[in-house]
Amino acid sequence: MFRRTLLSAVVAAGFLWNTGAAMAESRMALVIGQSAYRAVTPLPNPANDAKAMAQLLGDAGFEVTAAPDLSQNALRQAVSDFAAQVAAKGKDTVALVFYAGHGMQIDGENFLVPIDIDPKREADIPLQAVRLNDILNTLTSVPSRMRIVLLDACRNNPFPDIGKTAGHGLAIVDAKFGAPGTFLSFSTSPGAEAEDGSGANSPYTTALLTVAKEPGLSIEDAFKRVRVSVNKATDGRQTPWESSSLTDDFRFFTVTDASAKPTEANAMDETPAGTRPGEQKRTLEQWKTALKGKSPEAAHEMIVADGSVGAYEAFVALYSDAVFVPRARTWLARHLRMIAWNKAVIENTAAGYRAFLLAYPDSDLTATARKLEERLRNRPEFAPAAGAAMASLQPANASAAPTCSCSKPVAPSKKAEKPSKKRAAASPRHRSSLPPPPRYASEPDDDVVVYRRPPPVYAPMPGISIGGFMGGGGGRGGYSPPSRGSGMPTTGGSRGGRY
Repeated sequence: MFRRTLLSAVVAAGFLWNTGAAMAESRMALVIGQSAYRAVTPLPNPANDAKAMAQLLGDAGFEVTAAPDLSQNALRQAVSDFAAQVAAKGKDTVALVFYAGHGMQIDGENFLVPIDIDPKREADIPLQAVRLNDILNTLTSVPSRMRIVLLDACRNNPFPDIGKTAGHGLAIVDAKFGAPGTFLSFSTSPGAEAEDGSGANSPYTTALLTVAKEPGLSIEDAFKRVRVSVNKATDGRQTPWESSSLTDDFRFFTVTDASAKPTEANAMDETPAGTRPGEQKRTLEQWKTALKGKSPEAAHEMIVADGSVGAYEAFVALYSDAVFVPRARTWLARHLRMIAWNKAVIENTAAGYRAFLLAYPDSDLTATARKLEERLRNRPEFAPAAGAAMASLQPANASAAPTCSCSKPVAPSKKAEKPSKKRAAASPRHRSSLPPPPRYASEPDDDVVVYRRPPPVYAPMPGISIGGFMGGGGGRGGYSPPSRGSGMPTTGGSRGGRY
């Protein structure tokens, strides 16, 4: 009897310690619900979504700040105040932002829409809305253990005239290019539109409210289940999407009861290894092997839970006659288009937008791509290799081109124009650890190094007029070719070089 009691006490203490360790971190949440739009039709569900999420997060140990129906200035202030609260809590804080309301992309940038917005043209959106990047940058500017941003913001564009030229949904945001420790979730895939829902909550929030309550479920596994749940609830019209650079584990609720049973396994739990953040992604052939022999329903759940291009391509190749194939093809085509669009936006050159238009001449992004291509048409462009080499020549503390510190000037001569290898080897102070810049068409094939001495004091000589040649040779009208070490092109000005 004593042993049984002691064992029960040890087990209970172990679970309590596990729970205490998980909850030792500070948890802060900002919950925003935008329903009362003034210039467009109000959205009924974001207010409900925000209230339900605030309750869930409070139960999960978060200190919640509710901020409903914010204007532009109020939205900016709420994010700023939240960042200050996170900073005050310390670097072990988990910071979570949930936003429900309108969101849209303009020129490849994502914006959250405040309730007081009233744009007359597309150019008004950046002035009246709030950039998603500004919010992400504010959150990463303060030390924290983790940042989780959940956006139920991909609803339809509420401005019909602007919707004719702006792309649908939100553009891709890759958390891996930002600060480590960020998890970003969209209520549907990039380039698609999410539904507000016919019930009290949106399909995305409905699924999240159910899945997040499951004890012991990691955030990656939780959102795999959210993807499958929303996909089923909307008959494939909506599939959430995530991007993660998390380096630590996170669970909304930990297991606190020793008698708690693990949930029944289903198809999405069979997602192959190599699909978690930080693990190597499965190849197309590996996905074909993993899906082979599965029923179409089970295989479809697996690829939706994974959300990778390789998984969808393998499914389309193996199940060409399945009822789910049209959905998979639609998702795959849209996702590949959004990847190409993201590449063009990051490159931000006329050539990049032309390449996108050649690949996708008739899409919801065509008007934007043409506009940006026209805007950048006259901007000088450097080849990628040249741009990389030029950038490598400008370290943080770089000075101008090395100058000669010779104590004795050398008179210009044919020998001086092309110094010998022996001479170069004997002067290590003239060497540079920087890689050589790219050659330009207007430069000579060989490097020309000229050491010029100061011109002598003018003293007229018999038979030589004042207008004749002076300076001891080597003046050439005062022009001195730029040093190759300076990184300056010989024509066309300088992009970041030194004169």
